[in-house]
Amino acid sequence: MSSICVFCGSRDGADPKFSAAAEDLGKGLAKGGHRLVYGAGDVGLMGRVARSAQANGGETFGVIPVHLFEREVVKRDLSTFVVTENMHERKKVMFMNCVAIVLLPGGAGSLDEFFEVLTWAQLGLHAKPIHILNIAGYWSPLIALLDTVVDTGFADASIKDFVQTHEDVESLLAVLA
Repeated sequence: MSSICVFCGSRDGADPKFSAAAEDLGKGLAKGGHRLVYGAGDVGLMGRVARSAQANGGETFGVIPVHLFEREVVKRDLSTFVVTENMHERKKVMFMNCVAIVLLPGGAGSLDEFFEVLTWAQLGLHAKPIHILNIAGYWSPLIALLDTVVDTGFADASIKDFVQTHEDVESLLAVLA
């Protein structure tokens, strides 16, 4: 069983397509025999992807830092549940327990997670695939920012080779298969 790390929001966002994509991704991961690795929340897109994976017979691996344990609604019925000391350890545990990363819509935390794994790839610390799920064009400004970073000389064009962009869940799942 391969494990796929999903970074996503603890909110649903304004567009119902985000929630639908999270549910489709959870179902697709489970049906494809993948274990979901994620931030252990039971709210927003995090909760949706996990509940969908579970409803379709999938394994779930949630990781949450102790300081968020009481602040967030934690999903406690996961296959594996890990509490870390801090956010850095959370990201490390999630990363170490996956073979690929998927970025669904999310906020600052999702951006932090994305840029950390992207930086690690740029530095040659890993070669795990990083997938951006650009639902309803949500991540188009991020993709444009990566182009700007390259175009203005702050990164080599190869930085874009570390990221694969998908406009829908089906095309992502086809690549993960």
